[in-house]
Amino acid sequence: MSQTTSSVALAQIGQYYRAMGGVLAKGAEHAKERGIDEQVYLNWRLAPDMFPLTRQVQIATDFGVRGLSRLAGVDPVSLPDTETTFMELQARLKKATEIVAGLDGAAIDANPEGEVTFPAGRDKTMTLPRGVYALNAVIPNIGFHASMTYAILRNLGVPLGKRDFMGL
Repeated sequence: MSQTTSSVALAQIGQYYRAMGGVLAKGAEHAKERGIDEQVYLNWRLAPDMFPLTRQVQIATDFGVRGLSRLAGVDPVSLPDTETTFMELQARLKKATEIVAGLDGAAIDANPEGEVTFPAGRDKTMTLPRGVYALNAVIPNIGFHASMTYAILRNLGVPLGKRDFMGL
């Protein structure tokens, strides 16, 4: 079976988003059971210079939506960063999942030898081959922020394990 960029990307992103939904659900339950305001969890970070939990989820969803939209040749749907509850983060994940799953796989896979130019920091851009962009920039960035979501909640004592991170 031949795998395409779209089939690999959609499978990986779907798995990351399912896993994030599961760990967020456990985080919300953990906070509620302990009578802790969920804002404590949503604003938690592992180091002073890292983004808090809410921003980790927002970035992970932005990478999937923007990255695959860019490859599909369509303007990405805007996902405003307004979430302030676990429920709102779950809704954002659901929306991102629907957007990514609804993109045209053939358009994502078109022009495999082509390049894509994308923002890479403040006032900078980077250009990569399309497949490299998907597999070496978009997916790893989602994985990183999914890992941070898991790690923040695990650090708070949420009973999470590898199966949770894997979305199994």
